[in-house]
Amino acid sequence: MFQWLFKKTISKTSSEILYEDLFSKLRQIEYNRLDDQGHVYLDYTGGGLYSQSQLDKHFKALSKNIFGNPHSTNPTSTYSTILVQEARNKVLEFFRAKNYYCIFTQNASMALKIVGECYPFEEKGKFLLLADNHNSVNGIREYCNSKGGVTSYIPINIEDLRIPEKKLQEELEKSDAKNKLFAYPAQSNVSGVKHSLDWIDKAQQHGWDVLLDAAAFVPTNPLDLSIFQPEFVSISFYKIFGFPTGIGCLLVKKSAFEKLHKKWFAGGTVSLASANAPYHFLAENHERYENGTLNYLDIPAINLGLRHMESIGMDRLKNRIESLSCYLFDRLESLKHSNGVKQVEIFGPKSRENCGGNMIISFRNPDQSKIGFEKIEKMANSKKISIRSGCFCNPGLDETNNCITSEELVNYFTSRKSGDYWDMIDSLKKMRGATRVSVGIATIQKDLDSFISFVEEMKDQNIKQ
Repeated sequence: MFQWLFKKTISKTSSEILYEDLFSKLRQIEYNRLDDQGHVYLDYTGGGLYSQSQLDKHFKALSKNIFGNPHSTNPTSTYSTILVQEARNKVLEFFRAKNYYCIFTQNASMALKIVGECYPFEEKGKFLLLADNHNSVNGIREYCNSKGGVTSYIPINIEDLRIPEKKLQEELEKSDAKNKLFAYPAQSNVSGVKHSLDWIDKAQQHGWDVLLDAAAFVPTNPLDLSIFQPEFVSISFYKIFGFPTGIGCLLVKKSAFEKLHKKWFAGGTVSLASANAPYHFLAENHERYENGTLNYLDIPAINLGLRHMESIGMDRLKNRIESLSCYLFDRLESLKHSNGVKQVEIFGPKSRENCGGNMIISFRNPDQSKIGFEKIEKMANSKKISIRSGCFCNPGLDETNNCITSEELVNYFTSRKSGDYWDMIDSLKKMRGATRVSVGIATIQKDLDSFISFVEEMKDQNIKQ
């Protein structure tokens, strides 16, 4: 689609942001609604943006063709089946995953739920995960614990929010559980830290199955599953290319497929079932986990989205995002009140090396007191700047960043039947939450400069809640 834009190689512009001219042209062509409406969009980890050409091509296909429910051989059903299979094949090709099944799900969370429900934790099971994980991964511990398995967390280094390698290695080596599942994100959905994919092989060498949460990683990084081969990979498509929402996938390595034990069946998941006798045969491939009718009107748009990303180039996009992130990081780090107090604290590494396009920050007054994230978001909203605030469904990192101890957490949760972040802040007298800024495919330098100016306007102010 856009190879003509990217034929010539550009190292850096005068602003030191890679490919600025090219991506500015791409934005004019495909994402011009941002400028038409005066939006500064810096929430790409929350949701990607779709291009105009994706919509045009998909809506044209819908208007020109007749789609039927795929579970039939009639002409309209056959057409839908062909397009769904083309999308499935494209997913496997895009991630070089020929040794995997592609199971379409409602989202990445539903993909993770399949693993949690079906992994054999009841057979001397162990679930190991990083403190840096999305709640949809954290929630798998409830399946493990309810089946009699054991759950363990590896804390994150507070100084750089990276994996404590020695501790993780020790944990991987010492477990003698029969069924062992290790889960971690390829990229933190909060800090942007990329956790090494080398841990996949290291864990497998000690008998672990690996669940890789790739939802925050794959929108701006190539993932080659012919090199790194975790047993399970969760993916969200709207985070990559914006449209459609409501579709994700679970990639399951074929050699690990039978390790998952599905406890029930539904329409479309069986090759045969009986009502008068208590028997059924589950489907032998991806269909086993695709319950009911697939979203056959939107799944073909995945093919278009992935081709759009290919036309831009994932390696080129990765380098572009790193450049944008470094530009933003360096300038935010330099902002200070007149008394020398930094205006923002950026959690995590002291450089953006091996980090993605999202970063987590808190704002400070001249007296070093923190400004509540909800106040910052309200102020940004008034300027049509889209950022995200809160804990980002990742309590482990938030507890690490705000120095909340295990003892404090136990005392809080065991002293009440319900609560929320505001109640916890009041009870512990410690801050929860922060502000996340994330760049993506349509970000240009003007967006970053607008956000930097927004921060600069708070210089020397004492902002109250």
